[in-house]
Amino acid sequence: MKNFLVFWLLTITLQSMAQKTPYELSNKKETATYSEAISYYEKLAKDNPQAKLLTYGTTDFGKPLHLLVLSKDKIFDPVTIRKGNKRILLINNGIHPGEPEGIDASMMLARDLLQADQLPKDVVICIIPVYNIDGSFNRNGTSRANQNGPIAYGFRGNSKNLDLNRDFIKTDSRNSAAFQLIFNTWQPEIFVDTHTSNGADYQYVMTLIPTQKDKLNAILSGYLTKTLVPDLYKGMEQKGYPMIPYVNSIEETPDAGITGFIDLPRYSTGYTTLHNTIGFMPETHMLKAYDLRVDATYKLLQTYIDIVERDAKIIGENKRKADEFVANQKEFGLEWKLNRSEVDSLPFKGFEAGEKPSTVSGQDRLFYDRNKPYTKSIKEWNKFDASITVQKPVAYIIPKAWDRVIALLKLNNVILKELKADSKIKVESYYIGDFKTGTRPYEGHYLHSAVKLISTQQELQYYAGDYIVYVNQPTNRYIVETLEPQATDSFFNWNFFDSILDMKEHFSAYVFEDTATELLKNNPALKAKLEEKKASDPDFAKNGSAQLDFVYKNSDYYEKTHNRYPVARLLNDVKLDLK
Repeated sequence: MKNFLVFWLLTITLQSMAQKTPYELSNKKETATYSEAISYYEKLAKDNPQAKLLTYGTTDFGKPLHLLVLSKDKIFDPVTIRKGNKRILLINNGIHPGEPEGIDASMMLARDLLQADQLPKDVVICIIPVYNIDGSFNRNGTSRANQNGPIAYGFRGNSKNLDLNRDFIKTDSRNSAAFQLIFNTWQPEIFVDTHTSNGADYQYVMTLIPTQKDKLNAILSGYLTKTLVPDLYKGMEQKGYPMIPYVNSIEETPDAGITGFIDLPRYSTGYTTLHNTIGFMPETHMLKAYDLRVDATYKLLQTYIDIVERDAKIIGENKRKADEFVANQKEFGLEWKLNRSEVDSLPFKGFEAGEKPSTVSGQDRLFYDRNKPYTKSIKEWNKFDASITVQKPVAYIIPKAWDRVIALLKLNNVILKELKADSKIKVESYYIGDFKTGTRPYEGHYLHSAVKLISTQQELQYYAGDYIVYVNQPTNRYIVETLEPQATDSFFNWNFFDSILDMKEHFSAYVFEDTATELLKNNPALKAKLEEKKASDPDFAKNGSAQLDFVYKNSDYYEKTHNRYPVARLLNDVKLDLK
């Protein structure tokens, strides 16, 4: 609190000399455009040797992602920074450009830290000014129909109409690839992704989604729940902005209780969790005045900086231990379900809800009465259990043909080895026994789910240049949760391997009838299997085509690769000739 008061007084003193943001120049009614934000940061970096503006990759809009780095020691090399035992805090803004508080708050915060000479000694601050550059150019004042300001803002979808906060695994956008390059180059211990919420009305300006504690490594989760989150709440209370968890209501209003948010790897904080980075999505409330939302975001970011500086050594040691633990971890959760038997309560500052006739339909509609604020205890369910787990193999084997998978693994600092020579290797293979597929596209994909696997051990032919991924790395969670088909956001579920689900050969029934007759005559076991199937399945017994297909698929004529998942598991640590 003392640090903040000193910083606040210095900020007030220097404000008259400050480089003003478009937000400030508009009397706090406008948010900066992309061009204004970048120009602002370019000048800030030019005028301050403790700031540097870098660019990474490109985006679907053709522009690179910018990263402002604030370093008290004027060191801007991430390797050197990590060797110096500094912590790295990464702040991401404008993933949804219609939720722009972080864009404006970060601009002012960077300026104020530099002008007041208040950069932390043991923390390097990295800021992505605007992530969804594409959407920020699609500027309007209506697409956030429920939101109270600013006057104009960007659009949620990018130029491919992708929601970039669903793209961190599938990486359909170049924005995502550029972000992953930044993230895996700088390897932050703490990540903050600024947002604005929709939903119920209540008294809070700021709500908070920490990365889901039960999915996070236990070492990190202990610090998150016992120290970091309580101190964020305490700090914001002192700054005049009491917080509440993100209001994920189980019914139409929060009165019946709220649940925790399961941040799958498709989301920014779910993705960072795979790398043992503690992530947060602060969500300001859409109905509060824009200047309050920006101010709350500013003060929350300042609170993060103060806590990370205070706990720099603890946070670094926790990350080191978590990486070491995950490298040796044996069992991994692949799918998570809310535990409805464990419930807590928390004090909640809301508004009384009621119903009144709609002037549109004449039917009853929900409304919140701001003249009737309340504080009362509500229920919170925030315990998630792994509903599907897997034991890790020694390694995964990936044929080189699957280059998109290989590229994403490399982008995420996964160490891969290549076979030097053609080899036959005994592996565990999965066959896709069953799965469900959405009937409508979701973010450009017909997403798979409820995957059922048939596991078998086979000796398969591999070739020079095929890849071996040993599961003894700090990136194990990324490896396992993308390569195991049953994981909610696996590469399989995002359609990376759909071509294996097609048969490439079949038969002409009138010809294969005679072949099938010979097969049944010469293979009593197959004939018995067919008869057993007919006896147990009356519909099958009436279907001649299905019976012929059954014989075909249980013969050597049936292609061995149909439905065979191409990423195999090496169960034993056999000696392989690798480079």
